[in-house]
Amino acid sequence: MEKMYYVYALLSEVDHRIYVGMSYHPEKRLIEHNAGEVTSTRPYRPWKMIYCKLVGKDRSAARQEEKRLKSGYGKEFLKKYIPE
Repeated sequence: MEKMYYVYALLSEVDHRIYVGMSYHPEKRLIEHNAGEVTSTRPYRPWKMIYCKLVGKDRSAARQEEKRLKSGYGKEFLKKYIPE
């Protein structure tokens, strides 16, 4: 079975920063972020998932979408998913 890639965005409940990543298992990845297993996100725990999009089997397409969401435009797009 081929892996299906997802692009996801997390919101820090500490300072409301947005983290964007890609994974073939985003729910498991969220658990890893909240367990402190990811160095770059450890200080900003806990995290909650605010966006998740199935990109497909193409890893390079997933990487391209991840880069788009990490841009200024992408961060503005993701702000609409932040709960008030």
